[in-house]
Amino acid sequence: MKIEVRYYSKTGNTKKLAEAIAKEVGVKAKTVNEPITEETDILFIGSAVYAAGVDNEVKNFISTLDGKVKQVIAFSTAALLPSTYAQIKKLISARGIKISEKEFHCRGEFKFMHVGRPNIDDINKAKEFARSCIL
Repeated sequence: MKIEVRYYSKTGNTKKLAEAIAKEVGVKAKTVNEPITEETDILFIGSAVYAAGVDNEVKNFISTLDGKVKQVIAFSTAALLPSTYAQIKKLISARGIKISEKEFHCRGEFKFMHVGRPNIDDINKAKEFARSCIL
């Protein structure tokens, strides 16, 4: 099974999750600046909420996805909003790619909010989530 992990992170919160998920599934986490070039069974996409939306870097990456990707699994961080899942689902579905109903989300540190998040508990939950997705 071919698995890829891509993410976008301005503050490092989503990067922490991406690296934990990638390590758990035995691949390297890469930024959305690196395209998917091979047939991929599962693509984990990590994003965050910036000004109530998904960053344009993520949108641009998703616009490059084609029939090489069979399924996308979303994960995200945010200080206030519940997740980026609805926005990612809309973008992925528009490309004709299956998106899992499973998602992982946790709080991310932003200024004085959620200091220290994602924390070790969040990281461990992200690893558990990744394992559950590939079984």
